Amino acid sequence: MNLRSLSAAAAAAGLALTLTACGSDDGGGTGDDGAEGTTAAGGGEELDLVTDGTLTVCSDVPYPPFEDFDESTESGYTGFDMDLVQAIADGLELELEVKDSSFDALQSGLALNAGQCDLVASAMTITEDRKENLDFTEGYYDSKQSLLVAEDSDIASIEDLTGRSVGVQQGTTGKAYTEENAPEADITTFPGDAEMWQAMQAGQVDALLQDLPVNLEHTREGDFTIVEEYSTDEQYGFAVKKGNTALVEAVDEQLQTLRDEGTYDEIYDTYFSEG
Repeated sequence: MNLRSLSAAAAAAGLALTLTACGSDDGGGTGDDGAEGTTAAGGGEELDLVTDGTLTVCSDVPYPPFEDFDESTESGYTGFDMDLVQAIADGLELELEVKDSSFDALQSGLALNAGQCDLVASAMTITEDRKENLDFTEGYYDSKQSLLVAEDSDIASIEDLTGRSVGVQQGTTGKAYTEENAPEADITTFPGDAEMWQAMQAGQVDALLQDLPVNLEHTREGDFTIVEEYSTDEQYGFAVKKGNTALVEAVDEQLQTLRDEGTYDEIYDTYFSEG
């Protein structure tokens, strides 16, 4: 599931070309012909949606424990984010469709503006920079950054990264934190966690700096350990197209309902309970 990135300028040009072919205008699907793109949610509220009757969600998969593939589930995906959006879609009386997408296209707003999805659920930190291109729901998860190394590594802190190779994900707050706090490190950028983890296992990088829950997953898969955690006051939020206040309000209402009825805690404990 981060300043996950500012470097989408090149991609923007290409995506802009596909936008005209998609026929998606700034109204989010409420064109003069009144065709698909709007639907009535739970309480009769009108929502602008990519597909009538469906909440279409984009996510950068895999990024366990927040999002991963799982053919046994209704959506074909699993994880904390995926379970939450399934519950939100159910509460809105909508079907759920999940699309795998690169994080750069998600955090920059390109995927939403191109009409690929209604909502981004991808362990995305709410930042002021991202708010320039996206609207966010209320935060749904508090996160930290962390430094993962092999158990036999002599790296004990971020200060030890000088001259050492550290893997980060493109466009994430982990990348920004590394650049700011370990400027003398040899920073290697990867498109996603899967590529970072493969490089770590192959000994191609000496450390990974990224979200704590994701690095914790890696400690369960091999001889690796987290040597430091960093409190960065990060909070994940679901992102929507700029100006789509109706969807933001509807999702916030569902999140509050999930908290009030205890469903949020049940989903949280599934992935993060110490027991």
